[in-house]
Amino acid sequence: SWGNSGKLGLSDNEIQRLPPEIANFMQLVELDVSRNDIMEIPDTISYCKALQVADFSGNPLQRLPESFPELRNLTCLSINDISLQALPENIGNTLIGLMSCLFFVTDRSLSKLQKLEELDLGNNELYNLPETIGHLVSLKDLWLDGNQLADIPADVGSMKSLVCLDVSENKLEYLPEELGGLLQLSDLLVSQNNIEALPESIGKLGRLSILKVDQNRLMHLPEGIGNCESLTELVLTENQLQSLPRSIGKLKKLSNFNCDRNQLTSLPKEIGGCSSLNVFCVRENRLTRIPSEISQATELHVFDVSGNRLAHLPLSLTSLKLKALWLSENQSQPLLTFQTDQDPNTGEKVLTCVLLPQQPCEPDPKVADNLARFGGLTSLNDVVEEEWDEHTAKRTSAIHFLEDGEDDDEEDQGTLQRRATPHPGELKTMKKAAENLRNDMNAAKALDSNKNEVNNGVTTSVSDPYLFQPPKYFYLSFSVASSSRTIPNPSPAPHHPRQALRPTFDPWLTPG
Repeated sequence: SWGNSGKLGLSDNEIQRLPPEIANFMQLVELDVSRNDIMEIPDTISYCKALQVADFSGNPLQRLPESFPELRNLTCLSINDISLQALPENIGNTLIGLMSCLFFVTDRSLSKLQKLEELDLGNNELYNLPETIGHLVSLKDLWLDGNQLADIPADVGSMKSLVCLDVSENKLEYLPEELGGLLQLSDLLVSQNNIEALPESIGKLGRLSILKVDQNRLMHLPEGIGNCESLTELVLTENQLQSLPRSIGKLKKLSNFNCDRNQLTSLPKEIGGCSSLNVFCVRENRLTRIPSEISQATELHVFDVSGNRLAHLPLSLTSLKLKALWLSENQSQPLLTFQTDQDPNTGEKVLTCVLLPQQPCEPDPKVADNLARFGGLTSLNDVVEEEWDEHTAKRTSAIHFLEDGEDDDEEDQGTLQRRATPHPGELKTMKKAAENLRNDMNAAKALDSNKNEVNNGVTTSVSDPYLFQPPKYFYLSFSVASSSRTIPNPSPAPHHPRQALRPTFDPWLTPG
């Protein structure tokens, strides 16, 4: 009979009511009534003494029955996407997993969950956490990603059993020093925040294996990072790092290092001490040389230095068994053919190839948007040294593509500047402004109908003559490279107000 069944699955059935007869399911181990229309759970569910896993997700529940704590064997409760505001008394004495809860986190409800091992509050609208979160002394996994948190309470340092902490995609500007007390912490994920510095206490996390701090505002790394001796993966992509600490060479277990799209101008020679390094990515930085000590990382297989300012590579790289060496985004093969050359400054033998010296390149627009959103640069190549430009100009092997109009007379060149296409919303504003002016002009014409007509019968009370000058060039909305020549407008455009003709972003083709 159903009463002796181990599992009961009734999800996605538009059930509106869970009958009191659920009490007959005394041997029920797993109950899934997710994604229904159940508004209330009967008190008689307490008779399901064997129940271990219950999923009430996606129902319009507002409360759990007071008898719920009598389910002594319940270890995993899923109640995401409901309207629960609090938990019954003593529920935390048995509960091990509380998954994806969309409820209002109160001091009282959290303080009851002293045996809780997993807490998933990701992708909600949480703006703060109660200080009593530190009472969850048995918690091992805490997911808080995708919320609106501006800070983490210092009491988080009391959660000594915590193994995984995910606070990605929030609005954090700092991490508390008390984080260093989480001695069991293995995974720390703080991607996509506004963090400017990591706490010095991070060096106390001797068991930390994965650290992801990408898309933040980091200016530097603390020297203590070298004490995270168990670190295997370090992701620092899209920050504002200008250098790396020498202590990074102490990370003997580090396998994956990603520091793409920062502002690094050099690498410490100690980087070769990362003897387990397998993937090394420093794409789109400002590196002018790679230390020869990198060859000491004998396990290195993927080496990505594309988008930098390297003139050559160290000869010592030939001792590595690389499977991929990336020097350019346009590179068609993971490995290249190199030749030996001599560094004119040091006299040392170096490696060179057709892709060296590197050319400055524009970053992906999507990446630039992310950098702007997190306070970074709008372009990673906004500052290029004069000597770099001079060196690039003298290259005879550089391929030069003829641009439109390049074979025309010199007097026709350099007269225009290509402007960015405005956002559709800005175009609507410009159109509306033009329509308002046209209406004003028609009204003025009706009032002054007895006066002499000007400009084919169109008059206005606005005295600025600039408004009556049609633009000399028509607007280009295509995305390919445009000609540098002057392009006349084949027909006069409607009269525009000043703010439409000269918006702040200046989208028109104007004389340079």
